[in-house]
Order: sequence, then C-alpha cells, then structure tokens
Amino acid sequence: MYKEIAVENFTDIPHAVMAGADRIELNDNLAVGGTSPSLGVLQESAKYLHEKDVSLVEMIRPRGGNFVYNDLELKMMEADVFQAQKLGIDAVAFGALTADGELDEDALELLIGASSGMQVVFHMAFDELAEATRFDAMDWLIDHDVDRILTHGGPLSAPIEKTLPQIKKYIEYANGRIQILPGGGITAENADAIASELGVSALHGSRLL
Repeated sequence: MYKEIAVENFTDIPHAVMAGADRIELNDNLAVGGTSPSLGVLQESAKYLHEKDVSLVEMIRPRGGNFVYNDLELKMMEADVFQAQKLGIDAVAFGALTADGELDEDALELLIGASSGMQVVFHMAFDELAEATRFDAMDWLIDHDVDRILTHGGPLSAPIEKTLPQIKKYIEYANGRIQILPGGGITAENADAIASELGVSALHGSRLL
C-alpha cells in the first residue's frame, strides 16, 4: 500500500518516514484543511526528503475557508508554485473554484502553467464542486494533464465509509485516465479495508501510520 501522509510541520516528517511513509504532503494549519507551509519549513523538508528518496507534495493554499480566490491570492499561489519549482518539489496540490461551484478554469490554467515539471494534484476542493459538474470537471483536469484528484467523496463531516460509493463512481469514470486518491478519515485501522473495497493501491491521510 502506497501511503501519502499529510503533515503540518517538519517535526512530523522524520517520524513519518521511519514509519514507512511513501510520500509526504506538507501543509501548515491542518485544522483548516491545510495551507501553504513557510519557506523555511519547505526548504528543510525538501532537503531531508530528497536525501531519503521520499516524494514531497506542497500544499498551495493561501488561507483556510473556501476555494474562491481573488487575483491577489492567485498571485501569491503562483509565486508559491514557482518557489516549489526552484526547490525541486515533486508535486503541488491546489484547487480553485468559481462562486457558483464550478472549476475556476482561468485560475487553474495559470497555476498549472506555473507547475511545469512537477506533478499536479487537485485537492479536496473537488468535493466542493457542484455535484452535476464533477465528471465534466474531471475531464477538464485530465485534458490539462493533472496527475491526481484527492477526494473524500463528500463532505469531510461524513465518515469515509459513507462516501465510498461516490469515490467508486469517480474511480470508474476516471478509468485509469487520472489517479483518484482517497483521503479524509482514513487511518491505519481502516486503510486495508478501504483500499480493498475501492480497489486502489494508494491512500492519503494524517493517521495512516
């Protein structure tokens, strides 16, 4: 099982690597779903993980709350993506929506363009999309070479056991064209059962180890 571990400071990283993490998603402030980490934390984390040959994903999110961003916030996010490139970060995770719950295609084209050479993850903003638009959104993300979608399959307030049927629908629709990475409420105790039910070989969480 490939385990992507969400952490919010450098202190957690050596423990996660020793426990068997395959990839680290580095955030600040996981209490609000994760925001962009500071440059200092990012630099030391990248150096450590590259020495250990463990992949690093940087969360690109200027604040908690919704995923509707203004031009200044997008400028900040673009700058963070360029900084990630300079540091040799393996992947960046972001999402941007319009006020009516659709993909903010202009914002995403800006950020995807800045991400050249890195993998791109569309994070759990996917679960905030208007339900009727999600499959079209997936097609758009595939067409724009996004590598994977991180999803809980529904609101994070719902136990993942309740949202597995929706995640299955995403996996079936994706049909191998993009990776669907389940996350949110997955622990070391339920991971094997969830992976088996969904037929996936990779999971995301902060309590997977």
